[in-house]
Amino acid sequence: MNPTTIITDTHTHLYSEEFDQDRGEMIQRAIDAGVSRFFIPAIDAACTQSMYDLEQKYPDNVFLMMGLHPTYVKDNYVDELKHVETELAKRKFYAVGEIGIDLYWDKTHLKEQQIAFRTQIQWAKQYKLPIVIHCRDAFDEIFEILEEEKSDELFGIFHCFTGTHEQALQAISYNMKLGIGGVVTFKNGKIDQFLNQIDLKHIVLETDSPYLAPIPFRGKRNESSYLLNVVSKLADIYDVSEEEIAVVTTQNSKDVFGI
Repeated sequence: MNPTTIITDTHTHLYSEEFDQDRGEMIQRAIDAGVSRFFIPAIDAACTQSMYDLEQKYPDNVFLMMGLHPTYVKDNYVDELKHVETELAKRKFYAVGEIGIDLYWDKTHLKEQQIAFRTQIQWAKQYKLPIVIHCRDAFDEIFEILEEEKSDELFGIFHCFTGTHEQALQAISYNMKLGIGGVVTFKNGKIDQFLNQIDLKHIVLETDSPYLAPIPFRGKRNESSYLLNVVSKLADIYDVSEEEIAVVTTQNSKDVFGI
C-alpha cells in the first residue's frame, strides 16, 4: 500500500480504560500503519472530558461525536440526554453517536431507548449531522424508527453491521453506510458471504476498539492499527487492491462526516 494512503477508523473508543497503560503508543502504532483519522463515539456523560482531552492532544487526528449509547439509557436517561443537548449546542461535533437500540443485554428500558434514539435523530437533523447507529438484537425496532424519521437530512453509519443482505440493503435505503470491522474476518461472521454484492461506496471501516478484534487477534484487545487486517479481508472479498479499499472507504467517511 502507498505509504501516503490514509485509512480512517470511523469508530474507536480511544478513551477506553483498556488503553490507559499505553494509549500514546497504541495511537502511534495506528498512525505509523496509515490509520490516521479516528472518529470517537460518545457513550455517556462520564466519557466527555476524556474525549475532549484526546482531541486536544491529537487535534489533527481525533474527531468527536456526541450521543447517549443505548445500553447507558437507564432511569437517569433524561439527564443524560440533557447533557448531549447541551454539548451539541456548545461546540462542533462530527456526528450524533453512538445511538440506537440494544436488546441483547437488557430489554427493560426499550421504551426509553426508543425515546432517546428518536430524540437524538431529531437533534442530528437540527444540526445537519450524521448519526452513528448501534444495533444489537434490534433491527426491527431500529428500522421502525428510521422509517418514521427518514428524510434527505437523515444519513450516517450503521456501526458494526452484522445483519443479512436484505437488512444491509434496507439500512442503505435510509442513507446509511455500513460500518465494517473485525466481524468480517470471523469464520461465523456471515457478512463476508454477501458483502461483495454491496457497492464499495456504501462501506466505511471501523474497529470498535478495544472490542471485536479481527482474526488473528480475536479475543484480545482490539486497536486501530488492526484495521489493516480488515482492509486485507475486504480486498479479498471485493477482489481489488488494499489501496483501493483504503482510498474508497476513507472518501466514504469524508462524505459522511464532512471532513
